Amino acid sequence: MQFINPKTDFAFKRIFGTPQSKPILISFLNGLLYGGASTIQDLDILNPYQAPKLEGWKETYLDVKARLNNGTIVIIEMQVLNVEGFQKRILYNAAKAYSLQLTAGQDYKLLYPVIALTITDFVMFPETEQVISRYNLQEQQNRTTYCPGEFELVFVELPKFQTPLDALTTLAQKWLFFLKSARSLQEIPPALGQVEAIDQAFMVANQSNFSPDELEDQEKREMFIWDQRNAMIKAEKTGLERGIERGIEQGIEQGIEQGIEQGIEQGIEQGERQKALAIAAQLLDVLDMATIAQKTGLTIAEIEQLHSTE
Repeated sequence: MQFINPKTDFAFKRIFGTPQSKPILISFLNGLLYGGASTIQDLDILNPYQAPKLEGWKETYLDVKARLNNGTIVIIEMQVLNVEGFQKRILYNAAKAYSLQLTAGQDYKLLYPVIALTITDFVMFPETEQVISRYNLQEQQNRTTYCPGEFELVFVELPKFQTPLDALTTLAQKWLFFLKSARSLQEIPPALGQVEAIDQAFMVANQSNFSPDELEDQEKREMFIWDQRNAMIKAEKTGLERGIERGIEQGIEQGIEQGIEQGIEQGIEQGERQKALAIAAQLLDVLDMATIAQKTGLTIAEIEQLHSTE
């Protein structure tokens, strides 16, 4: 068996975003949002609000919107490239989903909570090692929460997930392993297949269920992602090299400027010393050495040396 990459938009839609995907999506959300508890009993997969896609990056993200049985709206987004404006777009989509619940004149009490679940194929928060991060509105000093559970951002960073297959214990770990490793597997591991929803997800992702045109389209999407990643790596490398070159150039320029300044200072000092020596030479027959030293700023040793050469 061979499986398509669940992290591409085409595969993600087929696995999680169709009407037949409800059991799969329920298990996925229960695992990642509710610690594996059967909190979600039912949901409706809605037509998601799509933010305008940035030109040149039009195959890099997908979001699916679902309304849970308790009314909560969940926006699920799979993001494979860290494009400019990505973090603000998450806030925009979540705020939009919250505000669009009401029409003019409706009571704010009718608003249901919104959860933005974002799975990234890159590291967003390098300062921490935790795979799943949850954010809400909090007071900065005493950390009290404003409208608890009303507006929440949840991030899952796939590169940080390193749990091996034989160590998977939680439902969340099993779903993350599926997302990260399904493309490289040739059979359904028993540890994952025993979860009915994950077994169904593997069945949907099985390449035998796709037409040659669909598989070709999927391959092109993966190539597009890798091309964009390589372009970003090259841009970062080029920027670093240019920064180093510029730093060296600036260092040389500063060194030259400092050398010129030091040369001028040394020239002035040398000129002042020669002037002092000339005055001291004229005073040798008139004043004692201590007085000459006081008048010229020279040392007794310098005056003695001058006297011996006269």
